[in-house]
Amino acid sequence: MAVRKIFADRVYQLHITLKGIRPPIWRRVQVPGSLTLATVHDVIQTVFGWTDCHLHQFFVGRVSYGQPDDFDQVILHEATVTLAKALGTRIQRFLYVYDFGDDWQHDIVLETIIAGGSGRDRPLCVGGKRHRPPEDCGGPPGYAAFLGTIRVLGPVDNGFDSEAFDLVAVNRALARLLLARSRVQ
Repeated sequence: MAVRKIFADRVYQLHITLKGIRPPIWRRVQVPGSLTLATVHDVIQTVFGWTDCHLHQFFVGRVSYGQPDDFDQVILHEATVTLAKALGTRIQRFLYVYDFGDDWQHDIVLETIIAGGSGRDRPLCVGGKRHRPPEDCGGPPGYAAFLGTIRVLGPVDNGFDSEAFDLVAVNRALARLLLARSRVQ
């Protein structure tokens, strides 16, 4: 148990890539190991710009985390476990799935663990590439078709730019997320 407490005091650098998309859409974030997986979910939603209007689930080793209901007893509640505890000392890669219809699979790789006392006590996005796909576009195949269509017909009315990524805006959104969470608690 002491080992996990030490890891909970550290910062985890995660590289998150949407599976099935080329060129890749990815984000690199640094998050405290003490965050619950429910908060890691919020961080992923924020850094990708998802709207959090679909179900999601984490698959860490052989364990699934999410928001269980009365009918699903094999999922552990994401609000009851920290990132450090879920990963333990051996897990280096895990999966986050958002929107079971579109099946957006996020491959998450633990790149490094930064020693405690680093001064980082809140999530920070340190890099990324490309805009996330539009919600409800049909998963990776639907997104590929969407991109093909806008290549032929031109830009969509909302100004969607598949290459756009604004690191400053993402970190502002993370700061707002944390401010909102602190007001609730």
